[in-house]
Amino acid sequence: MESTTSRLTPTPAPAAHDGSHDFDFLFGDWRVTNHRLLRRLAGCTDWETFTARQKAWPILGGLGNLDEFRPESWKPDFIGMTLRLFNPAAQRWSIYWMDNQGASLEPPVTGQWQGDTGIFTGADVFAGQPITVRFTWQRLGPEAARWEQEFSPDQGRTWEKNWIMEFTRDRR
Repeated sequence: MESTTSRLTPTPAPAAHDGSHDFDFLFGDWRVTNHRLLRRLAGCTDWETFTARQKAWPILGGLGNLDEFRPESWKPDFIGMTLRLFNPAAQRWSIYWMDNQGASLEPPVTGQWQGDTGIFTGADVFAGQPITVRFTWQRLGPEAARWEQEFSPDQGRTWEKNWIMEFTRDRR
């Protein structure tokens, strides 16, 4: 027989999804196949493909994360790094890129996830001209993900995709 007390004890409501763990899937080691447009915003249709290794880890008690990107043969001395920070009040992510070629933090793109897709946009300058940058992330299960970068020279009316990264979990 069930006791009256157990029938009256409320079941805790599931924690609200605030977005702060949306990039947790990225933690660990990845093999990345890159497809990169050779010349951006120039009508170019020629792409290069290369592989890289990437490792991501949490920082700031989970309110951010870093990753390190190292190509295997394309620009062998190149090291890139992404800093992602979550703003709990706004429930939005800011994503910053830096590399050892430019040695500076690029302007951020900001946004959030809806389901398994995250869209992040921001203002930047390319070849001396103002552009809008868009990152689109897709979670494809625990073993795969996809990232795309696009530039718009006309405030988002048209977009040129210029970099695609296909992530596969590296279990070696």
